Amino acid sequence: MVISQSPAETGESFDSQSRESGSSDRAEIRHLGRILGDVIRDFDGKAAFDTIEALRQASVAVHREDAPERRHELADLLASLSLEDAVRFIRGFLNFSLLANIAEDRHAGEVTDEVSARPERFGAALATLQKAGKSKAEIAESVAAMLISPVLTAHPTEVRRKSVMDRESAIAALLGTREHAKAEHAADTDEALYRQIALLWQTRPLRAVRLQVVDEIANALSVMRTSFLPVIPALHARLEKQLGENIGGFLRPGSWIGGDRDGNPFVTAETLRLALRGQARAVLEYYLEQLHMLGGELSISHSIAGVSTELAALAENSGDNSPHRSDEPYRRAITGLYARLAATYQNLAGGDPPRAATVAAEAYALPADFAADLEIVRRSLVENGNPALVGDRLDGLCRAVDIFGFHLAPLDMRQDSGMHRRIVGELLAAADVHPDYASLDPAARAALLRDELQHRRPLLSPFANYSDETTGEMDILRAAAEAHATLGPAAIQNYVISHSTCVADIFEVYLLLKEVGLYRPGDTPQCDVMVSPLFETIQDLEAAPTIMAEYLAMPEARALIAARGNVQEVMIGYSDSNKDGGYLTSNWSLFEASSALSGVFRDAGVRLQLFHGRGGTVGRGGGSAFAGILAQPAGSVGGRIRITEQGEVIASKFGTPALAAKSLETMTSATLLASLVPTAQPTSDQALYAEAMAALSADARRTYRSLVYETPGFAQYFQQATPLREIAELNIGSRPASRKSTDKVEDLRAIPWVFSWAQSRVMLPGWFGVGAALSGFKDHGLLKAMNAEWPFFASTLSNMSMVLAKSDIDIAALYSELVEDESLRTKIFDDISDGWHRTRDVLFGITGHDMFLGDNPELARRIRMRLPYIEPLNALQVELIRRHRRGEADPRVREGIHLTINGIAAGIRNSG
Repeated sequence: MVISQSPAETGESFDSQSRESGSSDRAEIRHLGRILGDVIRDFDGKAAFDTIEALRQASVAVHREDAPERRHELADLLASLSLEDAVRFIRGFLNFSLLANIAEDRHAGEVTDEVSARPERFGAALATLQKAGKSKAEIAESVAAMLISPVLTAHPTEVRRKSVMDRESAIAALLGTREHAKAEHAADTDEALYRQIALLWQTRPLRAVRLQVVDEIANALSVMRTSFLPVIPALHARLEKQLGENIGGFLRPGSWIGGDRDGNPFVTAETLRLALRGQARAVLEYYLEQLHMLGGELSISHSIAGVSTELAALAENSGDNSPHRSDEPYRRAITGLYARLAATYQNLAGGDPPRAATVAAEAYALPADFAADLEIVRRSLVENGNPALVGDRLDGLCRAVDIFGFHLAPLDMRQDSGMHRRIVGELLAAADVHPDYASLDPAARAALLRDELQHRRPLLSPFANYSDETTGEMDILRAAAEAHATLGPAAIQNYVISHSTCVADIFEVYLLLKEVGLYRPGDTPQCDVMVSPLFETIQDLEAAPTIMAEYLAMPEARALIAARGNVQEVMIGYSDSNKDGGYLTSNWSLFEASSALSGVFRDAGVRLQLFHGRGGTVGRGGGSAFAGILAQPAGSVGGRIRITEQGEVIASKFGTPALAAKSLETMTSATLLASLVPTAQPTSDQALYAEAMAALSADARRTYRSLVYETPGFAQYFQQATPLREIAELNIGSRPASRKSTDKVEDLRAIPWVFSWAQSRVMLPGWFGVGAALSGFKDHGLLKAMNAEWPFFASTLSNMSMVLAKSDIDIAALYSELVEDESLRTKIFDDISDGWHRTRDVLFGITGHDMFLGDNPELARRIRMRLPYIEPLNALQVELIRRHRRGEADPRVREGIHLTINGIAAGIRNSG
């Protein structure tokens, strides 16, 4: 692809400073591009390569010169492509973006002396805290009490196949080898790179069939195996060394995949079991492999070194009578541990482990029993030698068992409150408790439920006939109870209620959990699962503090909370609040709700655990995790935070061990800083700033809703001016795009809503309405002060700047031409275009920058480098969509559209 090394031909028309700051990843991108060019030439011929290269150079020239004749030249070249050439060209630009992502992610994940002082590094956070007067002992105590949980969710914005991601992982590993190889070995590495890129070029980018829940489970397990299992224990060890104190296991990843039924009819009791078995299999295979390797290391002979009585007993009872190991008690002991763990594998994961045990043994009942045996090995090494004998492998294994148990990651359950209401109503009616539960008001429903929760008698009857809906949901809850019995309560710890609107929503779930034995009535009721209400819309967020204050005042609620360590979780939704009220109102409503909830919980003497339902794109709460956590209201973090990680963000944050280490360290640093030295409140004029934000939010919401919900024909414009229909045809997720079979924006899921606007380069959910509010605000001096002093406001504008940098109103105009009604097209696009220009101008005025991302020149450089490889895909997508909608039946038209969706997503990155 990139043949010439001159900056002009590679599109690198940046100043010397930005060129120097990005030299590492840029050099790798050039190198990968050259190899890709060689592959295309070798496999598809010189003519194909020349066509792609001519288009590449023309697109780069458009950005370098910004001349109308260059745009015409590019348009003519694109128009001249045959369908076969168009598909090949799209694949070329798609693969280049994938390779560029690899290089960027590799260098973003580096841990070097140069970046050790960055604020997101733990060392820098430690220095900040010590400067604020915190001792290392105090910091370690705070870390030990923290909970940081990235929760993997299956949302259809990751358009890459796992086969493609496997090739990417192999290429990333080879780049690491090449970086450290001596010059004489570079050719060998390049040969291996050529092979992997050739395999990537010949790998089908698109899935042949729609992704199933089982595939989503497999993808999540791949990330857990590759990154979480080895990285999290090692990161704990590294942070512990920096603090010089014990910190326990505070990083605990989670998952929704296989337990999230909200709007997904394909998640069943069997998928829940499948997910849990898969996780148990993955973690036990990891433990077995580590034990096997540990046995190879611990060749200590009792004729040379002593052992503890406990270790000697483990060895004696292991069943290992091999004469070759008769004087090697550690190896004999580990033979016994391995056999017990292998038996545990057979019980929990099903089938035999990859490497069979050499002796028979009884399975472990609990992870704590396995941990106790590992601790015997550790103690014996320390007491009869030196702590250095323990080594990283045994230390890491002990930490892993503490963090991951036999379940690997807690699997959350989630369902919509409306579903719960229907099922509870059916159970109550069948049991002759109440004939029409749904007709009661929220207070009456809550009173009925609280009374019912005191009874030990079940509602479910073997003599009643229940609907398929109720039967399916109760089957899933029984599967959860089974998981608690086999894997322990840590396997399923949280149940999230979508669209929570009242206290009754919470008690409905506890009533259903009681039916399967997970809620136990009594004077002091207990439940092994914490029910977490999710507040999503603007109205729900506004009501959340009142609802939670009412809940916390109830004795049975306080008893449940006390039993789980005086912690209660509340989830807040970024996606639906944005679709409901627009970017600025969503951000402000989330901030206000978090702040108010913090006050409610503080007054009640209960620890608040906020669960942030964020997506990858800014319109769904994305952006810098570090800045986002620091921008939370003071007191709302409190050392405990869970955050959803969705779609393509999972690979970009956790796809390799290096990326995972960086992302997890960033979350740790931000959580620690936000908890111990919060800076999210403005340093002065707090009330004035809040009053200004309230006014801005109201104005932005009016503008946003006026367009999205009150403009006649807007839904029609959206469906025609974006590839929404074509995205729905992609095999990229198990969940339907809409909650209901309607064309209303209200019923559309937030994910395809955001993803479609990203494809058309409008990015409307990430900025619309903000420009009108900011430009209409009289005191721009106050806005500048808020940007300078208030992390929340600065982060909000910075994230919006990133969105605008990836948007392009001229390309959006091409998509608007797909709208059949000319008057509708003109009316709505003019509103969007005017809003975009107004937002850009007022943003520059407040920040003092004359370009997007003026506060982040490195990210701005990377985005600018991508644009020549994205915009031709947009132009082709529009043309192919036009032909597809006119009924052209050639399968290459549909393939080309889907490839452009893939390529644009790869280029834009956080698009879902």
